[in-house]
Amino acid sequence: MKPAVNIFWFRRDLRLFDNAALFHALKNNKPVVPIFIFDRNILDKLENKHDRRVAFIHSAISEMQEQLLQIGSSLEVYYGHPVEIFRKLNAKYQIDAVFTNHDYEPYATGRDAGIEKILQEQNTILRTYKDQVVFEKNEIIKDDNTPYTVFTPYSKKWKIKLKEFYYKSYPSEKFFGQFYKHAAAEIPSLEDMGFEKFEDEFPSKMLKKELISNYTKHRDYPAANGTSKIGVHLRFGTVSIRALVQDAVRLNETYLNELIWRDFYQMILWHFPKVGKGRAFKHQYELIEWRNNEAEFKRWCEGSTGYPLVDAGMRELNATGFMHNRVRMIVASFLTKHLLIDWRWGEAYFAQNLLDFDLASNNGGWQWAAGSGCDAAPYFRIFNPYIQTKKFDPQFKYIRQWVPEFEDFSYPKPIVEHDFARKRSLEVYGKALKSTSATIGTTSDD
Repeated sequence: MKPAVNIFWFRRDLRLFDNAALFHALKNNKPVVPIFIFDRNILDKLENKHDRRVAFIHSAISEMQEQLLQIGSSLEVYYGHPVEIFRKLNAKYQIDAVFTNHDYEPYATGRDAGIEKILQEQNTILRTYKDQVVFEKNEIIKDDNTPYTVFTPYSKKWKIKLKEFYYKSYPSEKFFGQFYKHAAAEIPSLEDMGFEKFEDEFPSKMLKKELISNYTKHRDYPAANGTSKIGVHLRFGTVSIRALVQDAVRLNETYLNELIWRDFYQMILWHFPKVGKGRAFKHQYELIEWRNNEAEFKRWCEGSTGYPLVDAGMRELNATGFMHNRVRMIVASFLTKHLLIDWRWGEAYFAQNLLDFDLASNNGGWQWAAGSGCDAAPYFRIFNPYIQTKKFDPQFKYIRQWVPEFEDFSYPKPIVEHDFARKRSLEVYGKALKSTSATIGTTSDD
């Protein structure tokens, strides 16, 4: 006779503590079998077999497995297609319900709909919960019940609505006795799945309170250790958004605003799924005649544009999977405005290389830089890499770290002259958007 159980399905929530759906699963009246699926629908599309993100996930589930083994349970880890895996689970267990947390990305919503259909065939319920954001979907909307598309009023209502209830921890650990007791199940190795081992250290998930307190002061300077680098842990849920909000509320409103931006972009993706499918939020921006020069794109990717701050950012990304947030804006502006290369090319490159890649935030950031997104920088705002260097890396500390040859004759000349590129960008954008000469006259060169 098949064991009667509930399933908990880990996805973007790779932790046993303060996990919303896991808390509800463990409070239910049946033993809980925790599972994770290395989804081949995603992994088979990854060209880089030395992918940091796969290695990070593997490390996180290995850590959870150690915790589960200490309480006599085990994580069941599968490598395959979710539909096939759940058919196997249905054959192995008598499943009353599957518990998991919400995922708002287009692929995930389609996947979950397919899984729910399979479960219904077995009279099994799919129960999903909010976990990776503080407010989701329609929880923060305008008084006329339409979604916000501008951040500032959204953030104001977000803060007004925020009460301690919304960031209170879920005490999952009180119910660990409800995990299904069985022997350790083997976790597929990275090599089993066609990936290589990754030896570099990942950013710590232990966030110093001092860093949050000083975040406003240091966050814009890439040479300073002034940002949390917690993005990868938020992306895969190895830390709780609620715990971070607790600290931010007490210590620093600027840091809290960064967390609100995450909610904002997830809300935008939910209400406007077209942005997750490669379409501009502002449809008129589809009319821009991008140059899309492949040779110039290659130089941007490898960090050889002749603009030291841009090149430093790209080299940092390529070497570490991380790029400072201020520099992300600069390199994105450079690609879309200086080189007139479609923002979707840059979005895809970041998606392939960022350790903390998140569809909603990555898309939101790129469309912000290109001017095509909600609450975006106006198209006539063009970052001047020289001015940005003077403001945020005046002693070239960050540049020297990643582009040590920037003062040598061997360093390439600028790929395009700034004033020429700025003028060309305004003309191309202006033509596509049919802007008036008065509007173009309000140009900004940061």
